[in-house]
Amino acid sequence: MKIKALDHLVLTTRDFDRCVWFYRDVLGMELLCREGHYALRFGVQKINIHRRPAEFLPAAKHITAGCLDFCLLTEVELLEVKLQLEEHGIEIEEGIVVRNGALGMMQSLYIRDPDGNLVEISSYLKQ
Repeated sequence: MKIKALDHLVLTTRDFDRCVWFYRDVLGMELLCREGHYALRFGVQKINIHRRPAEFLPAAKHITAGCLDFCLLTEVELLEVKLQLEEHGIEIEEGIVVRNGALGMMQSLYIRDPDGNLVEISSYLKQ
């Protein structure tokens, strides 16, 4: 078996409206709604939004809002991303720092979404 990509992940939120504001209005993702299922699409991936633990089954065993830690890639310079986040009142947890990504060295900054999930926003360093 060879896994080639991540298609989606599931985020459980305590506050659907704040979650949508953060991911759609601040980070620029597209909100989708199909048959009562909500998702945020960006590039060729998506984040499914659950409004309560185990809203749709099967589900993870120990579901709690705010337990995710994931990295999003951007093509925009991180200094510009930082300024845009600050314009929205988003506190920068850490960054801009150099990290190791799946494909090499990158610059990252860290923020938290309204549920407390750690969101790393990164850009690969030019080689």
